[in-house]
Amino acid sequence: MSKAEHVMLVAQANLSLIGMSYAEVEARQVLLDSLADATNDLGDALASLGGAYEQLDDEQADRLEEQLFRSVQRAYGRAQRTYAEFASRYGLSGREFAMPSPGVPSTGVKGFVQSAVGAVERADLKLVALQESSIAIEVGDVDLRAGLAEVRRLIDGVSQDAHAFLRSFGR
Repeated sequence: MSKAEHVMLVAQANLSLIGMSYAEVEARQVLLDSLADATNDLGDALASLGGAYEQLDDEQADRLEEQLFRSVQRAYGRAQRTYAEFASRYGLSGREFAMPSPGVPSTGVKGFVQSAVGAVERADLKLVALQESSIAIEVGDVDLRAGLAEVRRLIDGVSQDAHAFLRSFGR
């Protein structure tokens, strides 16, 4: 192999590595964006539960907090932390998550709780898709996968707990 051929192969290999690195950065950004979408859904659920909480008497509000709010709040916090830590580990720019408005009070407790359940279910579907995606395996890491699993564990059962809450609501 001539020196010119060797230089050409090295240059091609370097370009290949640069392209792969760029592809990894893009893939990690896709991961972050997907996690942000799920985190936003959890924020929507939390806001809806906050709207319901404001309309309840103290006893019912305490039940709502114990049965639903705490687990969704912890999942939202864990999702934000997973997002921020992954972005930091790979030098990607993160973002702040703003708490959305719960909606209009006329939605009522039942409407707010149902809205929260829908948001949690959307978040869970997105997290499952993320966990099962090849991109999470290829460019994710152990800490990211552990964070996703923890968020899913925290919201597991929210739908059933919400239905139980609504069945006994007002009693």
